[in-house]
Amino acid sequence: MKLSVLAAAAGIALSSTMAIAEPVNLTLSGGNPGGLWSLLGAGIDRATKVDDANSVVTYQATGGGFANIGLLGANRTDLGLMHDAEAKIALQGGEPFKAPIENLQAIGYLYNWAPMHFFLERSVAEKYGIDSLDDIAGSGAPLRIGINRSGNITSNVALMMLEEAGVTEESLDKAGGQFVRAGANEQADLIQDGRLDLITNGIFVNHSSFRAVDQNSDVVLLTVPAEIIEATNAAFGTGTMTIPGGSYSNQSADVASVALGAILVATDAMPDDVAASLATSLVNNIDEVRAVHSSMKELTPELLATPSVLDFHPAAAEVYRKAGLIK
Repeated sequence: MKLSVLAAAAGIALSSTMAIAEPVNLTLSGGNPGGLWSLLGAGIDRATKVDDANSVVTYQATGGGFANIGLLGANRTDLGLMHDAEAKIALQGGEPFKAPIENLQAIGYLYNWAPMHFFLERSVAEKYGIDSLDDIAGSGAPLRIGINRSGNITSNVALMMLEEAGVTEESLDKAGGQFVRAGANEQADLIQDGRLDLITNGIFVNHSSFRAVDQNSDVVLLTVPAEIIEATNAAFGTGTMTIPGGSYSNQSADVASVALGAILVATDAMPDDVAASLATSLVNNIDEVRAVHSSMKELTPELLATPSVLDFHPAAAEVYRKAGLIK
């Protein structure tokens, strides 16, 4: 639902419910240059410029969500992008943090549709009777399983999901298999070359790396038991998403899985007027963020204002409240 429709339904005009955005000058810490998060940074910058041409949101490439949390925790950046699962770990003081990071406050939820995928070579699946994640442990299959590199949150999530299914480094070793640390594109190459049997990652449905796997390798998408999804979501603050049937060549039925999301985060040191101005620009000009990539077309003001593992900055929450997006 577009914001204009939402405001009309509430019987109020947008201009009467939200403050006019003031110019901002902020640094946003994201991820790799050229990746989706850098595009999001550009979209956020453009959204603020629509309201005031003097506004600047400067994108800073970093190592990703965990690095951004460290920068925010030390008040060395104004804004940071992070996955919901990374924020949950930070709040708990889990690895790689030495203590809880307690100054994080959300500005908005940017997406929640990056489901975990588990692609298995079809010949291996048929030989060992593996259709679901929880079939692996009892199959005796000597699987070589691709896991993203340490420091990438999808590796944490994949390892927990596999452990919940009874698959550990010890059990794999006993069966003659192993975990192989590799990035998404490298995993695609390795399974195509016959050097991996199962690959894992959490990213958008039909992402280019997944399309390459689907087109160049004969793989099946494993199903994930509901209890594994529930346990993982409880641990990481993630959500549940259905990968529609037909998304991949050998996938006829819907597959539910854990889904990662991304949050735009500030700290409790951000002045109220700055947080309010930023949130106002994002709601008013959300199309600027949606336009950065086709994968962002589902972003709505309602999603932006969806509660996550972090509390909203109070001034951002007030903007969403006045817009009728939250109560």
